[in-house]
Amino acid sequence: MVDSSSLATPYRVLARKYRPQKFSDLIGQDAMVRTLGNAIARDRLAHAFLLTGVRGVGKTSTARLIAKALNCVGKDGHGGMTIDPCGECEACRAIAEGRHIDVVEMDAASHTGVDDIRDIVESVRYASVSARFKVYIIDEVHMLSKSAFNALLKTLEEPPAHVKFLFATTEINKVPITVLSRCQRFDLRRISTATLTDYFSKVVQLEQVEAEEEALAMIAKAAEGSVRDGLSILDQAIAHSSGSILAADVREMLGLSDRGVIKSLLVDLLEGKGDHVLDHVKAQYDLGVEPEALLHGLLQLIHAITRSKMGRPDNLTLHPTEEEIWLAELGKKLSFPVLHRLWQLLLKGHSEVQNAVLPLEAAEMALLRVIHASQLPDPATIIAQLKKQGSVSPNLSPSPEDNRLALPTSSFQDIKAGDVKKNTFKPVNSSGSQEKEALPKNRNDFSKSLQSTEKKDFSPFDDDNNSRVAASGYPVEGNQKFSELPENQPRPSAIPIAPASEAKLKNPHFPPDFKSLTEMLFDNGHALLGHSLEDYGRLIEYNPPRLLLENHSRISGETRQELSLALKNLTGQAWQVEFLQDRKGQPSFREAEIAQKEARQKAILNTPIVQAVLKTFPDAEWVQSSDE
Repeated sequence: MVDSSSLATPYRVLARKYRPQKFSDLIGQDAMVRTLGNAIARDRLAHAFLLTGVRGVGKTSTARLIAKALNCVGKDGHGGMTIDPCGECEACRAIAEGRHIDVVEMDAASHTGVDDIRDIVESVRYASVSARFKVYIIDEVHMLSKSAFNALLKTLEEPPAHVKFLFATTEINKVPITVLSRCQRFDLRRISTATLTDYFSKVVQLEQVEAEEEALAMIAKAAEGSVRDGLSILDQAIAHSSGSILAADVREMLGLSDRGVIKSLLVDLLEGKGDHVLDHVKAQYDLGVEPEALLHGLLQLIHAITRSKMGRPDNLTLHPTEEEIWLAELGKKLSFPVLHRLWQLLLKGHSEVQNAVLPLEAAEMALLRVIHASQLPDPATIIAQLKKQGSVSPNLSPSPEDNRLALPTSSFQDIKAGDVKKNTFKPVNSSGSQEKEALPKNRNDFSKSLQSTEKKDFSPFDDDNNSRVAASGYPVEGNQKFSELPENQPRPSAIPIAPASEAKLKNPHFPPDFKSLTEMLFDNGHALLGHSLEDYGRLIEYNPPRLLLENHSRISGETRQELSLALKNLTGQAWQVEFLQDRKGQPSFREAEIAQKEARQKAILNTPIVQAVLKTFPDAEWVQSSDE
């Protein structure tokens, strides 16, 4: 036989049970409450309010509270509008229970048409039955059709004195500007994790349930600023637990990875221990942790370390926790470029895992890519070494024994997750000794490898390799060395230069050659003239102040006059500039560059390696050539 008492009082979920009944019950919306209180006290209430914010921050609850504040008559039945409605009068109870005849709630998600709005427009002309104001609450107002919005505009602009409109939306950008301009807007704030944690602590006390603070913090973080979402998760956690909400239970319920595991995973990434990284990922996957959650945890940890390094930790407290100390100490060993590189790589990996058909494999490859990228020297190091060594190209191939993220071998041995007291960090001195120590072995030998490089033209192939096999795996025919291939030969200048006579070179005002003359025009504000000569200037003779060029239709008469005047102003002497129709000149700079590029591509296509590729893949086409 069913107990009738259980049917009389059915269970109410926490999100409904703890719905705010007074403005003081609202969490984190103090600015809005203060504004409404002042408006009610001074009788300056707008005729329409628009409440916007993320889900679960109290938009609909606030609309009902405003309806109560407008229509509350007090316990004695003689009260007026108030920011603190009594909650006991007939009007307050009817509004709370959703049965007040003068407070109409409409869900725009299911009533989107113009006919629904027409019913409202026709009913606003009639006075309220028992309340002080007739209130229309339209939830998810952005779902209304364009015609419905247009039908509402006139009434919304000049409603009767006894009518108030309350709109709520999560997508304010979809509400027409004509509606926004007719409403008083309130942006409800997203609730902070700390505020939600404190609120959930009060709720579990009222529910007489024990809960670990870490468990409540995880629930608050998972809520992402939404009180309703957090209460729903808390409700589930109470049902999931056996009398006490434990952090381990919440982690298992939400599919979250252990914070300590995330720390250990990050340390292994920084030390280049790929096998340990794969073990961590597989173990967490077997425990039910999604690969996406694993990368999400790493991103949060990198963000926390960066904030800590900036002196702005997530929680500013007088007594930092053990984790905050760990973050600060680890941040001392990681430079900002390393942290930014980690963030970008992990963010890219997280996006790939989200869209991957095989998320586990995608996560493993993304993390291994982080380790591989750590072997590459950063741009600042390359530039510094190139400046130091001149034009010699460095060997950028990483040493196989080094897989660390530009950090010393002992950097993380003493700061494993959960072990803060043993770390021995050295401060950075003015001489930058720590930076030198922080370079991995292959970075320390970087300058040595540069000094041992004797080739003027860097080639990715080794001339001393007797196997005669290219890096692509195709054999090389004959005894031809890779350095003898056309694409590896020293390239002649792409710019035809006709030197001036020695007599004229003694004049410092005359550029020594045609190329220098063109550069002089660019450097002195005559870019259009410089481009004309660079693209169409076919040189016949350069003997300052005499300049003979082949006639070209793209160089207008006005351009020719400007060229003569510019050369006179720049050199202090009149120039004889002629464009000859009956004589051919050298190719222009641009034409010579294009011709050389085409010749270079043709030479590359004729190399044994490329011919072997084309023979193996007949449909292959040349797409792009390196223009170095």
